[in-house]
Amino acid sequence: MDRANYTTVQGDTWDIIAYKQYGNESLFPLLINANPQHATKVRFDAGVTLFVPAAPEEISEDLPPWKR
Repeated sequence: MDRANYTTVQGDTWDIIAYKQYGNESLFPLLINANPQHATKVRFDAGVTLFVPAAPEEISEDLPPWKR
């Protein structure tokens, strides 16, 4: 995924946004780190624009450690 912006809808939370953008709610720290001005928010109002950094490349557990 390329870098992009996301505009919140009423009631969005960090994990919901991470799931919508990355398909994985556990990546929410990426969003918080990229948007420190909103780090204390728990639920968003509609219309907040957030920066969405590119998702990290997945590392296959099937690869030997030196190729991960």
